[in-house]
Order: sequence, then C-alpha cells, then structure tokens
Amino acid sequence: MKTDGAVVLGIWDGHDAGAALVAGEEVLFAVNEERLTRRKLEVGFPRLAIAACLEGAGVVPGEVAAVAASTTDPAKTLTRLIPALKEEYYLLRRRKLAPRRADALKKAFKYRFTELAPNALSRALSLSHLRRQLRAAGLPAVRLEPVDHHRAHAAAAALGSDFAETLVVTLDGVGDGLSGSFWRWRAGELTPLATLPAATSLGIFFEHVTNLMNMRELEDEGKVMALANYAYPIPDAENPLMAVIGVEGLEIVSPYSSTAMFKALKAILWRYPSEQFAYMAQRTLEHCAVALTTEALRRTGLTRMAAAGGVFSNIKMTMRLAEIPGLERLYVFPHMGDGGLAIGAALEVNQRLFGATRCRLPDLFLGPGFSSDAIAKKWAKTPIPAAAGEALTAAGGQSPHFHASVESADRGGEHIGGLQMRRLADPAGAAARLILAGEILLWFQGRMEIGPRALGHRSILARPDDRTVKDRLNLLLKKRVWYQPFCPSLLAEDAEALLETRGRPIGDNPFMTLGFRVRSERLDLMAGVINVDGTCRPHFVRDEEPRYRALLLKLKEALGYGVVLNTSLNLHGEPMVCAPGEALEMLRRTGFRYLIMEDWLLENPAAANR
Repeated sequence: MKTDGAVVLGIWDGHDAGAALVAGEEVLFAVNEERLTRRKLEVGFPRLAIAACLEGAGVVPGEVAAVAASTTDPAKTLTRLIPALKEEYYLLRRRKLAPRRADALKKAFKYRFTELAPNALSRALSLSHLRRQLRAAGLPAVRLEPVDHHRAHAAAAALGSDFAETLVVTLDGVGDGLSGSFWRWRAGELTPLATLPAATSLGIFFEHVTNLMNMRELEDEGKVMALANYAYPIPDAENPLMAVIGVEGLEIVSPYSSTAMFKALKAILWRYPSEQFAYMAQRTLEHCAVALTTEALRRTGLTRMAAAGGVFSNIKMTMRLAEIPGLERLYVFPHMGDGGLAIGAALEVNQRLFGATRCRLPDLFLGPGFSSDAIAKKWAKTPIPAAAGEALTAAGGQSPHFHASVESADRGGEHIGGLQMRRLADPAGAAARLILAGEILLWFQGRMEIGPRALGHRSILARPDDRTVKDRLNLLLKKRVWYQPFCPSLLAEDAEALLETRGRPIGDNPFMTLGFRVRSERLDLMAGVINVDGTCRPHFVRDEEPRYRALLLKLKEALGYGVVLNTSLNLHGEPMVCAPGEALEMLRRTGFRYLIMEDWLLENPAAANR
C-alpha cells in the first residue's frame, strides 16, 4: 500500500487515542484505539492502533522516518507519568465509577491545571515518556517530533481543505494552554495570527452545560444540540447565558473562571427547563462562533475558512458559519475532535520536514478491512457460489412474499451459531430490497471509516421515509434519547433536489460535518432522517464507494431519489464495529434479522425485531 514519500507516524494518547500513517500527499492508514480495545473513546497509549497502522499499510518500523506526537502541557504530561489519573477520570466521565466526596475538588483542580501552557520541563518529561512507549511498541530509534495541540488541529484543517489560501480556525476545550487559534494558510505555510487562552473556552462552556444536564462531557454534547430544538426560542437579549461568555474582537471573554462558570451555569439551570437551557447554550455557542469568525474574516480579507477542533462537531453551529456573508467556502475536517490529532500531527510534521502541502482525502476508509474470501475462510466451511443468493436477488423489493423468498434462499448456506450464511450475487441490490421491505439492515463493507460518522462501511441502514424507524432504532438498538435524530446518506447529484443548498459547494463537506435544511416538498421522503426543525446532517455519496452508491441507485428506482437512513454500526456505549466477529455478535444481540457483510448475507432466524 505504501506510496512515494517519507512515512510519518502520528500518535495521540489522550481522549479518543489513535494513530495514523502519512506518506506524500496521502493518509495511508488511520484508526482510533477504541475500535481495537472496544472501550469507547479510549484514553491509553495507542499501541494496538500503531501495530494496526504498520501492518495495514505494509510498513515496517525501520521505514518510519518520524513520529509526530501532540500536546506536551503539564496536565497531559502528568497523566502520562501517572496513568491512573487519566483512567480514573475516564471511568468517572463515562459513569463507570461512582462519584465521591473529593471529586468536586479534583474537578476544580483539573480545570485550572489544564489551562497551563507547555514549559521546558513538561515537554522534556512528555517526550521521555513517549520514547519509552515507542520502544515498547517496536520503534526504538525513530525520530520523535512534538506538535502543538492546536497546530495539529490547524494542519489537519488546512491540508485537508485543499484550499490554496484560507483562514484556519481551531476551537476546542483545552490543549497546550489554548482553547482556540487563528491561522493563515498560504503557499504551503501555516502562519499564526491569534490565539484564544484556555482560561475562557467555548469548548469548556459547552462541556459544563453537558455535565450539568447529567450527560457525559466530551461525549454527549450532541444530545444538548439536539434537545435545543425542542425549546421555545427566546431573544438573545433575554438569554442569561450571553452574559456568561461572549466575544470581543478576536477574544472570548467571561467574568468567570472555568470553575466559577460552572457554578454560574448551575444557578441559571435551576431557573429553566432542561430544553430551554440547552437552547440558550446552543444559541450562545452559535453567537460566539459566528462573531469570532466574522471578525477574523474581516481582518484577514479572506473568503475561505478551514476548521478543526471538537467545537466544530456541532453541526448546527457550522451551518450558521456557512451562512456568514462573504464566506464563500467552508471546510470542516471530518475527524475534528481530539481523535483526529494523530492525523493532524502527522500532516504537520510531513509538511514541515518533507514539504507536503496537501492531503488527499477522497474518502475516510482508512482503517482495517476484511475481504469476502477472508470472511469465508473463517466462517464458512466451503466456498458458496454466488448463485446461492439468486433467490434473494430475484425477489421483488416490496412483494408480500419477499421474506419467504429470503428465508428459502439458503441453498448451500452455512449455519454459524444459529445464524444462516450465504453468498450474494448482488449485495447492493439485495440490501436495497431488504430496506424497501422495511427491514433494518446491518451493513459491513470494506475498510472501516475513521472518525465519528458511519459512511457506508460500518452502517445500520433503513428506509428514510419511515417515521417509526427512529423510535425502533433508539429504543431497540441504539438505546439513545428519543429526541436524537438519525442522518441520511444521499447521492450527491440529488442534493439540490432534497436540500436547500443555497449554492454552497457540497463537495467541501461530504462527510456529515454540516447541517442543511430539507426542502419542504421532500419532508415526507426524509421523515426518518430529519430533526424536528426540518434540518439534517447529510452524507453526500459520489463514486468513492461503488457498492454503497449502487445501493443508493437501487433505492432511487423505487423512491425517486437515492437516500437512506444511515447510522453507525454499534450498540449504545460501544465503539463502532471494526471486525467481522463483532458484527456477528451485534446481529445476535440486537434481535434484528439481516447483516450483509461483504458478499455474504447473514440471517438470524430467531430475530425478534423486524
């Protein structure tokens, strides 16, 4: 797989740890540690991810020219030296450890300590620790290059955008003493323009809001965003959160420290219903982000913007940014949170040491993959000819006899722990017919996606026009709160007919990083994939994934447009499925009937949920 150019390994050993290999203008391989340890948003050193990257890209340790590692501030350094601190916070945050009396004091210390910028001692201790970890991972003599937290975010945004010149903005909670930064990307160089100190942070503000609503910070901020749509809007002048945090020029301002802000927000929450509090927080975030961006564009005279950092995972906010007058194009790096730091750090070092000035990301299928033959070798006793699935592919999509046709199409199939397995001649066509018949389909194809969104390789698929699907998925499978919407994958050429694109180039953000309003005449077709306010977070499909595109084209024949409900292939609280065995286990545990894995149809005859 390896292409021309020096190979750079990027690593991140904090929240949502991971690794990535970059060479020339390509990301060769990238995976987050959670997909391999099976602990959601894993925080440890990414030893498994490093091994998977090297093996998957066909790179031996001696071919790695440099390792790029992000973040050397005192707080990060302390958790490297005393991993129990990181583990304790992880368990508390994920509600795996009961709260104790000292937790409030520890939390206050954490917020103040994380605001400290790197110094010579913290940097030296972090690099010494990372060298020891790299030696244990089989990379004893590699060159180690530290990368500033926000510079890593900025590099990912700048190089991923493919803009020749652009404003680059990063916004997150905290990292290396900052909560955000502004850069100019021009002629292959990142030039810093301004920084936002960690003491006043939009990311920490929204983290506090999430925590106060009894949700998990660094994980459930999307729930706050979704709940905000169910509140009665109030004018900005009557929003008390606007006095908690705001913007002056290119500065975020607040009369409160990070810990005092938590107390102030708690007092406000006491006076309002949860959905109203969520609305006010969401509106405040949007107001501040728009003000910062507008001012940065005015000062620089630029008309394009590239963005990264966890705050940009808020697609309602990015939708507002895209509407700023004078902003012609907006690119949000699709793995925008700290889970994308391994890629960003690798890109920064690749640019600085080896001169690469762009990164091709035609798709995000950068993780492990499993061929049909490998799956057959592991689970089927003998190869099954494609003709064994012909009864399925010949069945009518909405025929009342459809399920009978499927159930009788097991000639030559295998039984795997109660599951029936058979090969398909046309997996995309079979999938479309199952979906049109009302099935919720588990779909496992090719190399796993990097980032937080399912993009047609590790997905759960269903009809887009069924209003009951959201509740079935939330209650029976995802076990999510009722107000969280699901998202659509749709053919890129159908975007203007389905969405109010307002001339925005959808190619800049094909991977569910921007919200769009659904056209009023298409609300019924999109009933299962829109929020209560008529917006959605779409995935635009071109030809990067031929089989998934073929599925959408089949659906278009029946529905008039190529669109499907698409959510990630995982159970609540677990990472996205990575390997075939995990997909099989999910089929058994969910009670749904069908999984299409590469060319194979797996059926659970005992399925309860149909």
